[in-house]
Amino acid sequence: MPGPAALALLVLAALLAGFVDAIVGGGGLITVPALLLGLPAGTPLPTLLGTNKFVAVTGTSVAAGKFLRARALAPREMVGPVLASATGAALGVWLTYRIQANFLRPLMLVLLIVMLAFTLFKPALGQLHAPRFGLQHQRGLAALIALLLGFYDGFFGPGTGSLLIFLFVLVLGFDFLRASALAKSVNWASNATAMVLFVSQGSWIAPVALAMAAANGIGGYFGAQVALAKGSGWVRGVFIAVVSALILRLAWLVWRG
Repeated sequence: MPGPAALALLVLAALLAGFVDAIVGGGGLITVPALLLGLPAGTPLPTLLGTNKFVAVTGTSVAAGKFLRARALAPREMVGPVLASATGAALGVWLTYRIQANFLRPLMLVLLIVMLAFTLFKPALGQLHAPRFGLQHQRGLAALIALLLGFYDGFFGPGTGSLLIFLFVLVLGFDFLRASALAKSVNWASNATAMVLFVSQGSWIAPVALAMAAANGIGGYFGAQVALAKGSGWVRGVFIAVVSALILRLAWLVWRG
């Protein structure tokens, strides 16, 4: 159990992560490093990830609920991707207990750089909502994306929300606001599934998780509120800023080995 000062910093990190994650994802790259620093040395990786998932599911629940009530996207369009994401996350958690995920950092770094370059060089990307496929084809592709990213989220996690938004914009033709709404529901499903599985194995630290979860939920509420008020153009700008920060963070981790 961390001391009062360390716990206060963890709560602050969770608040910021909830705000950022509700808009463009990437909250895990704030809370996971914070937990690595704040929890006692030698804390098992599944325990750290389980604590983080308990925190993350609170923020994504609040943000997804906010988007759902605002009708940013029809609820029926979320059902298939949510179920697919939960299935993928369960498989990812199963794998977490068996192998380490560090080898994914370089791959994640390359993906983020590609995402940033594509977004910067295509200013119109995600500004307009122009679905590229018929409804059934769109639902199938959304479910496939959710399955793959749900698996990644259960297995490793950081950057899942940003990847979901980018793929929903690039592949499906959604604007950034609707992509954020769908991404929050999908990310909620993967977080909730992973959290239940980790907690059922005793892989979490309850006092830390509860304190951080409260702060994350508050951050998620205000993040979703700001995203809905500002619209797709503003969300795109935050997306670029957050992905840039994630690239720097991952580059530092990869360089340090």
